[in-house]
Amino acid sequence: MNPEAIEKLIDNGRDSYESRLAAGQARMQQKEFKQAIEHFRRATGFKPERSVAWQQLGQALERNGESQAARTVWEKGLAAAKANGDKQAEKVMQVWIRRLNRTSQ
Repeated sequence: MNPEAIEKLIDNGRDSYESRLAAGQARMQQKEFKQAIEHFRRATGFKPERSVAWQQLGQALERNGESQAARTVWEKGLAAAKANGDKQAEKVMQVWIRRLNRTSQ
């Protein structure tokens, strides 16, 4: 996936949850965490009730060395997952939060 191509679509008026999610994922693959964080933040702004962007935003923050911010984001994602009955996302984020709790002690 080419992040520049996706970002060009965004710049040309095709800004949406899906395009931001795709751009963030493409930036993650290239280990460009700061850019990924921005795209995932925008995605959560479009559809805060969707848990995927919260999950990925937390991963980008954690990989960027921002563990506390990742925890906060995953807690918001947990709330979204619970509200939507997304049990798998709920379980995944709970595991990630527990892992952060163990490493920060």
